[in-house]
Amino acid sequence: MAVMNSADVYSLIGEKLGISPIAVIVIFLIVGIWTLIWKGMALWKSSKKNQLVWFILLLLINTVGILEILYIYIFSEMGKSKKSNSEIVKIKSKTKKKKR
Repeated sequence: MAVMNSADVYSLIGEKLGISPIAVIVIFLIVGIWTLIWKGMALWKSSKKNQLVWFILLLLINTVGILEILYIYIFSEMGKSKKSNSEIVKIKSKTKKKKR
């Protein structure tokens, strides 16, 4: 079996897609930067919230930013409303105690 270098791989992919090898490289760079940005933001948010399981999942699973976007906008916000409601109850009970 012959070993292919990266130029051969980009040429082969470009040939299959009907685009130049340079375009293949540019597409890979754009996808890589896109993924890096979303992964970085999701990892940062999960570490700030001390969510170790999410941190490990986001670190190991590569979904080209899809899981990261879902985490940032959906999963990381799921427990937020419950906490704010309990905090409101605590604040109300403290103010009632002060009034008495």
